[in-house]
Amino acid sequence: MARKLFAPSQSTLLNEEENRKDLGFGQRITDHHSRLINRNGSFNVQRRGTSFLNSINWYHRLVTIPWWQFFGSIFLVYLLLNSLFACIYLLIGLENLKGTELSSYPVHADFWEAFFFSAQTLTTVGYGRVSPLGFMANSVASLEALMGLLLFVIATGLLYGRFSRPTPCIRFSKNALIAPYLDINGFMFRIIHERDNELIDLEAELALSRLEVLPSGERVRKYYGLELERNHVNFFPLTWTIVHPITSQSPLSGATPDSLMETDTEILLLLRAIDETFMQQVHVRYSYRYEEIIWGAKFDPMFSSATPGKIVVNVEEIDNHHPASLNT
Repeated sequence: MARKLFAPSQSTLLNEEENRKDLGFGQRITDHHSRLINRNGSFNVQRRGTSFLNSINWYHRLVTIPWWQFFGSIFLVYLLLNSLFACIYLLIGLENLKGTELSSYPVHADFWEAFFFSAQTLTTVGYGRVSPLGFMANSVASLEALMGLLLFVIATGLLYGRFSRPTPCIRFSKNALIAPYLDINGFMFRIIHERDNELIDLEAELALSRLEVLPSGERVRKYYGLELERNHVNFFPLTWTIVHPITSQSPLSGATPDSLMETDTEILLLLRAIDETFMQQVHVRYSYRYEEIIWGAKFDPMFSSATPGKIVVNVEEIDNHHPASLNT
């Protein structure tokens, strides 16, 4: 007979159908040690078998990659494109570029003359010392000038898209805690917005994902909504400790560190808010796996009275906690 990975309480069984959720991952993901949501908020999913163009998705990639990768990509395309046209000018013949005879480059003078002429043509600067002669050289220069206009328009659009895209900078506590809460215990973690612009109408939704064995012996992944002490705040200028009270109806009722590990438990979070600067809705995903949950601890206060007349929040102390005895 198959051994059950988790023995839910009677109240949980009675409310299973109304509490169970499918968050879009399905029930067939039964691999241990594979988190559903990465620490950076992205989904831990790799798609295979898609077409090359669909897998690249240039616009989405260039809008969402880090800034250093974005500018690095722009610079790399700029170098490669100028190198390509420099080689074309060399194939046509450098004698078709008037003014190159005045070159003073110590090495590879022909290539560098063609390269910098290409850069001037691509950016439509055109200093005038070097100019194309003949039909072929002028045709290539005209085509390059057109490509330069189009590429810089695209780069400008991408730059605007990156600046105009609201991206909240919410920091999560490194660990979630099982801590004493009123006369019971609670699952809790802290969040804070690290930027000066404000988020309003912040709403949190928490769900638990774990492996269970059906009476047939089949192992499936199931999802349960976790009720929160408070799932909405109007303003978010300080910190917010999100708390799930572990009552007798909670899917975490009777859970232990070993049972969470055995069932490969992961707790998923979805935050929605309105960015006051852009007046657009933003959202953030995050998750805590069983090994990132600390049992028997409470968060330390993050507020300081060092500046009179001001509420000071020490962002770097978001992870600080101390041991605390759990309620039995």
